[in-house]
Amino acid sequence: MTGADIPIPAADEPGRLFGRLSGWIILLSGWRRALAAFLAGALATLALPPYDFFAVCLISFPVLVWLIDGAVDTADGGWLRRALPAAAVGWWFGFGYFVSGLWWVGAALLVDAQNFAWALPLAVLGLPAFLAFFYALATLVARLLWSDGLGRIFALAFGFGLAEWLRSFLFTGFPWNAIGYAAMPVPLLMQSDAVVGLYGMNALAVLVFAAPALLADRRHRRTGLAIALALVAAHVGFGLYRLNNAPTTAEEAAGNGVRMRIVQPSIAQTAKWDNAARRAIFDKHIALTETPPKPGEPKPSVIVWPETSIPYILTQTPEALARIGEALSDGQVLLAGAVREEQGTGDAGPLYYNSIYAINDRGEITDAVDKVHLVPFGEYLPLERWLRALGLQEVVEMPGGFTMATNRRSLKVNETLSFLPLICYEAIFPSELAYIGPRAAAILNVTNDAWYGDTPGPYQHFRQAQLRAVEQGLPVIRAANNGLSAIVDPYGRITDGLALDAVGVVDASLPSGVDPFWGTPPGPVQAWGILTLLLVISCGFTVSSGRRFD
Repeated sequence: MTGADIPIPAADEPGRLFGRLSGWIILLSGWRRALAAFLAGALATLALPPYDFFAVCLISFPVLVWLIDGAVDTADGGWLRRALPAAAVGWWFGFGYFVSGLWWVGAALLVDAQNFAWALPLAVLGLPAFLAFFYALATLVARLLWSDGLGRIFALAFGFGLAEWLRSFLFTGFPWNAIGYAAMPVPLLMQSDAVVGLYGMNALAVLVFAAPALLADRRHRRTGLAIALALVAAHVGFGLYRLNNAPTTAEEAAGNGVRMRIVQPSIAQTAKWDNAARRAIFDKHIALTETPPKPGEPKPSVIVWPETSIPYILTQTPEALARIGEALSDGQVLLAGAVREEQGTGDAGPLYYNSIYAINDRGEITDAVDKVHLVPFGEYLPLERWLRALGLQEVVEMPGGFTMATNRRSLKVNETLSFLPLICYEAIFPSELAYIGPRAAAILNVTNDAWYGDTPGPYQHFRQAQLRAVEQGLPVIRAANNGLSAIVDPYGRITDGLALDAVGVVDASLPSGVDPFWGTPPGPVQAWGILTLLLVISCGFTVSSGRRFD
């Protein structure tokens, strides 16, 4: 049978067109099927920052559905063998998605090319090849639940929802560029995240993105498209409702009287490693800190420097602390990223932490918090004993790498104000934001994205931090060495910010937080409620079609 042989009524011209297209894709095999899956996955990354062209997913996912339709093994080899061709399609789709979406990771290895250029293929191709197995699992699970018509759309949504949830914590977790982000490019479309969370959005986004595949079907076409349109209407409608009932500007939302300043120095990553440049780097931060506010604006009460912005071990450099105290006016507090040193036990050498210090106007350290979720191979070396024996080391130049903090706690700014600290990519983990200590008035995200230059990486990183504000009901204060630095209100709206590679400061009032939609941020209950519903519906279609699960 060819695509032209698919029986569609002559009066149904759109159905005939999509029927021929789907028929042609279904009949692809071998390298042609793999290439089509790879290109479909790569195309989907145009829905991510900085492009935000989410409509491409309405092409990528229907193609994926049709490729899975054709990915069958008729040999009598059991359920796994019959599902493996679909898993291969998912792997190629994921490989295209992650190569196209994460190629910029390799830029970090070129900062010290002499030592790390050899690992470039591992970063640009190896990491995507590994992550693609999660999407292979998604399509394998979907294929086991596969049925004609609408049922397979629900099955694919369940498969991807499950896979993205697993990707958030297996092997330390890496939920970067989760599919749900493609459905939330602007604040209007971010508000649903407050209700179902990222992991619920992953599944629902795939359900909508894959629905156009039904245009080639005669069964359930209208029902499936109606469900997708209803979800889109609810998504947009809830966003309109929530934003219309929110303060019209972040300034109106500022009820705590806290005035913030974010310092963005844009120090080149190569310079940060140059010991001779440390004084110039420090002086640049100080000069930006001492910049007078615009005429008529009050002085900031809290100043934020980016991740590892202090180029000294402060406990060994009292003169640096004294200079910070001189730069701060009465009552001002500096929150700065720095490397913290602590003496190890016994004969062990010093331990180093990626930290945030709170420093008062007398140059005294009043509080410090350490990073909990370190970057594998970047800040520490997994399986250290064996990998160091092979001559490998972490990318960050630190003896023995960084040490992981045992718990996350709020950072005390002063007697009445505390923040939830997230250092660098800790902001991409919505399920890891539980903390101890006083209640936080905002999320503080300090980072250094200069590793990745002018690539999509910093934009993708910022978007993920932006969504944490919506989920938590807290404003985000984001200080990035070279951008993107901004203050984001609890609805995901940017109050003020600086573009990538700009040098300057952001002065703005700190927006007040809002109560999360459920009283607490969305989590496993919402995600698994949606996944369970999708699974039950998928199984219902499978049973009604007469298929067996084995």
